[in-house]
Amino acid sequence: MVILETDPAIARAIGRRVLGHSTVMPNYRASFLRMGFTEEDLENSGSDRFIDSIVAWGDEDAIRRRIQEHWDAGADQVCIQTLPKETMRATEDDLKIFELLAPVGGD
Repeated sequence: MVILETDPAIARAIGRRVLGHSTVMPNYRASFLRMGFTEEDLENSGSDRFIDSIVAWGDEDAIRRRIQEHWDAGADQVCIQTLPKETMRATEDDLKIFELLAPVGGD
């Protein structure tokens, strides 16, 4: 999950809005706990540590670094899901990250 947002408070608020419901659903909660998150990490729609671990946020370079971490850890595929900033539906502005990461056109 990615958010093209450099303000930590805003990025985390978006992450909590989108992920918050999953922290109370038994199946997701159990999965997060198996991943090493604590009960405290899952309270109040997720701690900063939880959100920062699940959501790549920042400018283009910060998001590219987070994606690279997956490649460096041995991933052979990385799925990128943009999180909408204002609603549950992505706008054209939210989708700009895809153009930055994989521009269309060129030579």
